[in-house]
Amino acid sequence: MLQRLSFLKEQVSKWQKLFNLYEEVVTLNDLLKEEKDLELEKELNKKFFLLQDLLEKLHIQSLLRGKHDQANAILSIHPGAGGTDSCDWAQILLRMYINWATDKGYRIREVECIPGEEAGIKSATLIIEGSFAYGYLKEEVGIHRLVRISPFDASHRRHTSFAAVDVIPETEEEEIELKEGDLKIETFRAGGPGGQHVNVTDSAVRITHLPTGIVVQCQDQRSQHKNKALALRILRSRLYNLKEIEKRKKLQERYQEKARIEWGNQVRSYILHPYKLVKDHRTGLETADVESVFAGKLDSFILASLKQKD
Repeated sequence: MLQRLSFLKEQVSKWQKLFNLYEEVVTLNDLLKEEKDLELEKELNKKFFLLQDLLEKLHIQSLLRGKHDQANAILSIHPGAGGTDSCDWAQILLRMYINWATDKGYRIREVECIPGEEAGIKSATLIIEGSFAYGYLKEEVGIHRLVRISPFDASHRRHTSFAAVDVIPETEEEEIELKEGDLKIETFRAGGPGGQHVNVTDSAVRITHLPTGIVVQCQDQRSQHKNKALALRILRSRLYNLKEIEKRKKLQERYQEKARIEWGNQVRSYILHPYKLVKDHRTGLETADVESVFAGKLDSFILASLKQKD
């Protein structure tokens, strides 16, 4: 209830700011009709562009009206065809989404990150916490393709790599009931960064939901109790998502699509050679500024996809 109250107060504040800015623009415009003044004209232009920017942001938010659009997002990345290159590509995507979330002021929890054998990652799961995190990131679901000269090929040949991005909303606890008998809970020693502590205690947790076979593991926290709580949060959300898919009678289709991390089902292509281009295959939106996209500047692609569905 407190989160809901905070969100509503934030919305009222945004609309009040918009209305106040609109009144200022109208007043400045009326003054300029009576008497030309260069300083007033500069002030009007400044206020007008601020108003335009605020309207655009509220317009984007108005497109996010799905049941769970306001929820936190659980984002998972898995490399596909392409070997070491795809593992490296998955890590590039991971950094891209972390940059995007950081710019938005969202809180990021790295629940799981399994390193690749030579480079990159085998898989990663993040919880992105903040208003409308899921509403925005749901547009990123699908296959992302990278074309570049491989840094792992001694012959410097061009390689095509694939990675799958999946995003589900974090749901409320009361939406999914977990039965103790349906859960297999295991503990193990966390690997990777984190100091000596992770290497000497069984703090990491793996939970298997026996009826569905869904497995969630978490090694983000040093506390086994906290890792278990976080893993249960993700498990509830994945079970809810599974339930929604079954309702829409697309369960088999969705899991087949996720398994084919290759040429089909592409969302976006990122080309670094022989030219630089990022192209969204759903909307046709393109940009040659690949570096900015990798730095997390994804809003233009997300907005174009949202508008297309409106």
